[in-house]
Amino acid sequence: MTVHFIGAGPGDPDLITVKGLRLIQTCRTCLYAGSLVPPAIVEAAPDGARVIDTAPLALDEIIAEMEAAHARGDDVARVHSGDPSLYGAIAEQIRRLDSLGIPWDITPGVPAFAAAAAALGKELTVPEVAQTVVLTRTSMKASAMPPGEDLETIGRTGATLAIHLSVRNLREIEARLIPLYGADCPAIIAYRVGWPDEAFIHGTLSDIRQKARDARITRTALILVGPALAADGFRDSALYDSSHAHVLRNQGGKR
Repeated sequence: MTVHFIGAGPGDPDLITVKGLRLIQTCRTCLYAGSLVPPAIVEAAPDGARVIDTAPLALDEIIAEMEAAHARGDDVARVHSGDPSLYGAIAEQIRRLDSLGIPWDITPGVPAFAAAAAALGKELTVPEVAQTVVLTRTSMKASAMPPGEDLETIGRTGATLAIHLSVRNLREIEARLIPLYGADCPAIIAYRVGWPDEAFIHGTLSDIRQKARDARITRTALILVGPALAADGFRDSALYDSSHAHVLRNQGGKR
């Protein structure tokens, strides 16, 4: 018996991995975050499977379901949105499972920031504009941010920022980042990426908060910030430059 932590992707049922879908199809117990995971994904569970929406459950109740499945000898599909390594709250579940001697593994999924970039047709790392992507959030009602992970510190890098769980904190994002990125720095809100009501709000650090308010977006959104989002006239990368030699394309040498 194994508890399989599975990344379901951001919302489009077609974006789950083949491995993740196959695990769901074979597990007799399926625990999923109902507010974030499409019903079509867990409908793949086998007939007669115990399928439970964990949105209203506390951690102890979720672990109790896993313990019960362990006692029955049932594999568990623990389905999270996006990729479970990002804000998936799997660390505390894994800690409990280890203490109980219950085996587990992780199957990655498509993270929301990658799906948003694909839908927008954007590369988040543009030569000589931004070569770093920072995945972060801000402090609100959740746990505090660790020292050194505040927006001012992170923003000094000039990296492309993918800010999670913070759409209701746009006033602070604006105040912290405008001095570092400038008021006209591109900002995009990606709402419910991969779902039928997916939406993207384009703006700048100076106006994105008002645009979010006008659109009444208060949850389930990712904020992208950085000059790479509107980069133009940048140099080509060295990857496919004919003058750039590397082990698979030795300039003047034999293949």
